[in-house]
Amino acid sequence: MMHFSVQKKSRVRKDPAELFQLYLSLRSLVRASHLISKKAKKGEFTAPSEIHFSKIMTGSLSEQEYRNPVQVFRSVFKICSLQDFDGFLSAVVYFSLGNSRCDEEKKIIIPYLQLTKILDAACLIVERL
Repeated sequence: MMHFSVQKKSRVRKDPAELFQLYLSLRSLVRASHLISKKAKKGEFTAPSEIHFSKIMTGSLSEQEYRNPVQVFRSVFKICSLQDFDGFLSAVVYFSLGNSRCDEEKKIIIPYLQLTKILDAACLIVERL
C-alpha cells in the first residue's frame, strides 16, 4: 500500500477488495493496540534469557522493546494518536486505489514506522504466549 500511495500513476489493479480487507485488519490491530496501551498495567512479556539479540531478530524494535513488547504499544500512542493512524490508513488506501499520489509523504511516514513497530510487537507477543 505504501508503494502505491507514493508513486505517481500507480495503483493497485489486481483486487482492490483485498486492499480494503487489509485496511480493516490494520485498523482493528491499531485499535486493539490502543486498548492494550491503556489497559495493560505493568504486564511484561519477557524474552527467554538464552536468546542473543541481533538486529534481524528484533526487526524495528530496540532491544528493550524486544524484551517488553507491551512497552511498544505505550510508546507508539505517545507519538501518534488514533486519529493519526486513521488518517494514515485512509490516505494510504485512497492513494493506492487512485492514480494520484500522496504529496505529503512526511505525514504518512511516521505512522507507517509506528505501525511497523506495532506489527513486530504483536508478533512477539503471539510467539511468547
